[in-house]
Amino acid sequence: MKLGLKRDEVRLETHTVEWHKEFHRVKQEILKSTPIRENRIEHIGSTAIKDMVAKPILDLVVGVDDIENVDKVIFQGLKEAGFLRLRVQLPNEIVLAKFTDESYEEKTHYIHLVEYDSELWRNLIFFRDYLNSNQTAREQYKNLKIEFVKEKNGGINEYTDYKEQFVSEIYGKRI
Repeated sequence: MKLGLKRDEVRLETHTVEWHKEFHRVKQEILKSTPIRENRIEHIGSTAIKDMVAKPILDLVVGVDDIENVDKVIFQGLKEAGFLRLRVQLPNEIVLAKFTDESYEEKTHYIHLVEYDSELWRNLIFFRDYLNSNQTAREQYKNLKIEFVKEKNGGINEYTDYKEQFVSEIYGKRI
């Protein structure tokens, strides 16, 4: 298993159980280097969905008490685990990434730092769980992703926009 994508690259890989093993390895690193509790670190995104094609980047959501006042100890511990804060500006979220090397050209992991049990936290977990339990939705999402790569083949923003309606529809089922 090789993780990693360059900036704005969109490439899909066949699902592998190695992604799940890598999540557990990284989770242990985070637990050792930060005061974050185990139940606040979850594997999300397509690498967490069985039989799903995915970009070869592992996504984790990490829950904190207050996104506006994250303890410096957490940032320091995540840095020790190899994660650097990105300049990405998203509402209610801080994004960190791990890279293949010091050139910072290729990302292998993302951490989405959000408030624990917030609406965003619940949506991210629900999406993963819903697709894992619903084969029809899982196939629709898989086909949507493959269609983008075959027919549109744009960058990451176009890829995200292309999937947005589907993702929002799944979030809407949580209510």
